[in-house]
Amino acid sequence: MKEWWKSGSPWIWLNGGAVSISIIMVFGLLTLILVRGFGHFWPHAVVEFSYEMPGQERVQVIGELRRSETLTGQALREAGVPLPQAQLLATRHLFKLGNRDVTGRDFSYYIDDFMGEWRYPRDMAVLERREWGDFYGRPLRILEGTVVVAEGEAVWDELQARIKRTTSLFDEIRRIERHEIGNINFRLERVRLDQRRAELRDTLTPELERDFAGRRAALNQEYAVLQERLDKLIAEAQRDSLVMLVAGGREVTIRMDRIVKAWQPNNMSIPSKVVFYAKTFFDFIFGYPREANTEGGIFPAIFGTVTMVLVMSIIVTPFGVLAAIYLREYAKQGPLLRTIRISVYNLAGVPSIVFGVFGLGFFVYVMGGGIDRIFYPEALPAPTFGTPGLFWASLTLALLTLPVVIVSTEEGLARIPSTIRQGSLALGATKGETLWKVVVPLATPAMMTGLILAIARAAGEVAPLMLVGVVKLAPTLPIDGNFPFVHLERKIMHLGFHIYDVGFQSPHAEAAEALVYATALILVLLIVMLNLTAITIRNHLREKYRAESD
Repeated sequence: MKEWWKSGSPWIWLNGGAVSISIIMVFGLLTLILVRGFGHFWPHAVVEFSYEMPGQERVQVIGELRRSETLTGQALREAGVPLPQAQLLATRHLFKLGNRDVTGRDFSYYIDDFMGEWRYPRDMAVLERREWGDFYGRPLRILEGTVVVAEGEAVWDELQARIKRTTSLFDEIRRIERHEIGNINFRLERVRLDQRRAELRDTLTPELERDFAGRRAALNQEYAVLQERLDKLIAEAQRDSLVMLVAGGREVTIRMDRIVKAWQPNNMSIPSKVVFYAKTFFDFIFGYPREANTEGGIFPAIFGTVTMVLVMSIIVTPFGVLAAIYLREYAKQGPLLRTIRISVYNLAGVPSIVFGVFGLGFFVYVMGGGIDRIFYPEALPAPTFGTPGLFWASLTLALLTLPVVIVSTEEGLARIPSTIRQGSLALGATKGETLWKVVVPLATPAMMTGLILAIARAAGEVAPLMLVGVVKLAPTLPIDGNFPFVHLERKIMHLGFHIYDVGFQSPHAEAAEALVYATALILVLLIVMLNLTAITIRNHLREKYRAESD
């Protein structure tokens, strides 16, 4: 045994076991995210049953089963459930009831002992609404104004056609509000700023003032035309309505423009469920959030995350590479350089929230405020760059990941054999030519490795971004058709903050649980895609310069 301990084998087995446990935990976490995330989009069966607790009247329940758990009878009795004293265990089921505007709650637990037979009616429908969450019930009839246009078996086909019509109208309304009216508001603001700038410079002449008034009047005329068209579209969208029969026999009327889509999960075949699943997943990726981010899609968060990472990469790469080249190739080796290196290494261990506080204090208030005073005085007191935004979030993350790029680039430069440098110098090349034409290209894969690590960390950061530009809901994307097209001053959404907000700030925790897993899945996939892109570029460069060196 002593010889075995002296051989070092126990430590090898210990390290191997630790690595194996880590890999198992990582794959377990990814499997949980995949199962819960992808399962969010599958059309679950709708259950109908009666429920009667002792001393209470019987009620009808309609909903989707979310999970089941077995608890001790004592725990349930303490919670007020009238179970027999001799009963040791009992099962309770969590159902999503929907119909929040009718019942006042989305989810509820039901004890298995008091539940009647579970039925799966084929005519049971689920409605995804633009507000108030999902709705469960049986479609009875469709109204056009106050006139019944379909009922009975004809309701379902007519319902799909009417939803398609109102969805088209809704998309047109949103397009006008977000793009055309948004563009007019942008141009009106430009007119106001131009006039204010002329006032500050004492160049506002009567001719200029008339010109500004004319531009403003023309834009207001465009707005009036769009508003009239918008009112007509809204009136058309609100024309139709659907009458649903809910649990308990009550009839509820729902306006058709509030319905996103409708489906009958108990009446769907496997192929139709797969098609529905794909469409729902597509809508989740490219849709906009609703209901305090607990419903709808996450496209603004994906777009904001990718844009921020790209801007961060553009900033951190040249600064990190140039700093590493100076430290390795030009700086005089000595105590000062060692102190700088130690500082860089320690900078990598500073908590990210500290970078956020620094970014808010220096980048936003000092630099942003200075930019506003020098270049945008006409917009004051409303800040342009003196407020958290995309550029400051990217710059903060660039500072956060700068040590990673510096260290990786330095290690790559250190691995280049001195004989290559000497050979280049022997052929007559200067030190600068040797560095930029021989050494740096060979160290490019190491630089890309640093960038890959920076992207992986930046894409998942949340704490500093809450202070320097990421918000719960951004009204517009940072890129649009208005000059200068890329608006670095705008606030953005981010997948990491979206997960935090939905998971911990949502008023409907149970409804948000599945969305948290789905968003986490998209964030993981996005990071993997960004890293794979960078790894592919790195491998291409490695093979390219290896072939050239051969």
